[in-house]
Amino acid sequence: MSVWRDVVGQPAAVEELSTAATDPTAMTHAWLFTGPPGSGRSTAARAFAAALQCPTGGCGECQSCRTVLAGTHADVREIVPEGLSISVKEMRTLVQLAARRPSTGRWQIVVITDADRLTEGAANALLKAVEEPADQTVFLLCAPSDHPEDVSVTIRSRCRTVYLRTPSPEAVAEVLVERDGIEPEMARWAASVSGGHVGRARHLARNEHARQRRERVLGVPLRLRHLGDAFAFADNLVREAEAEASDVSESRDAAEREELAVAMGAGGVGKGVAQAARSAKAAEKELERKQKSRNTRTQRDALDRALVDLASFYRDVLVAGSEVALTNPDRESDVRQAARDWTPESALRRLESVLACREALELNVKPRIAVEAMMTRLHQG
Repeated sequence: MSVWRDVVGQPAAVEELSTAATDPTAMTHAWLFTGPPGSGRSTAARAFAAALQCPTGGCGECQSCRTVLAGTHADVREIVPEGLSISVKEMRTLVQLAARRPSTGRWQIVVITDADRLTEGAANALLKAVEEPADQTVFLLCAPSDHPEDVSVTIRSRCRTVYLRTPSPEAVAEVLVERDGIEPEMARWAASVSGGHVGRARHLARNEHARQRRERVLGVPLRLRHLGDAFAFADNLVREAEAEASDVSESRDAAEREELAVAMGAGGVGKGVAQAARSAKAAEKELERKQKSRNTRTQRDALDRALVDLASFYRDVLVAGSEVALTNPDRESDVRQAARDWTPESALRRLESVLACREALELNVKPRIAVEAMMTRLHQG
């Protein structure tokens, strides 16, 4: 057992982090974990936090290791943005808490899983804390890259960067079998089509609906024959993303509303009820705002997963016939047919259309407009 058991296919990063956890001369107060989606940035950061709190550097069995990995350690705070961004208000509160001395552990640790979602104000608030950290405070930031669009240059310059790579399909399949108990054949298939993304491979292996949705998305390129098809497929993609977001949010939103009502004294009588009711209205509006932002993020994430699948098909068409491995080996027949029917320039234009759609969604273009524009360009070739 070890805190590093869930960090898949990252031997160099594990060695660097293990050394820092046990050797004070190799330690610094701010770290930036970068790598492609699915490489395990937040998993590595969480494991490092456990190793830092562990008396023996990450045994995986002591109370410190178990509580950090479970997300219940008093001195480790993990920020997972549920909405579209991390606000300056959230960051200021976090910075104040991070300045405190550890209560039970060796360090006061802050893990920000999506540092690329920091607003400008939030980034400035974090920068001040990173520039002048408390002696026993450690910041662990996770972002897709160290590019200025993801992490500001000033924050990046004050962090030690840990670069993670895409795990091999063999490494992903191994962890699915050994840790998640998935059948070897299913694990190998899921690992081969997930592009090294451990979470996506696990989701495909466990969820029949996810596998069916992937099949529908990858069937679009060769079925897109008429302009009407473009709008029909666009509508299907957006509707499925909305339905998935609704399924995820519905029960959680209801539970949060009920919990807030109880906390605000719903149904109470006597002195102070009117004042409590006014406070409850303000709290309800704030909760509604957070839930709406979270639902929007969930919908965009669901849609983005479909776009990633679509982009991988066009990428496979471009490399068909070469020695480069396909991202979708189970669709090799369709890929080769598309490679025969389209010129490389046409396939590249289609791929660029999908990538442009992903970028438009990040810029808050309405999903239906962005997806319809993409499907129209895919039809035109």
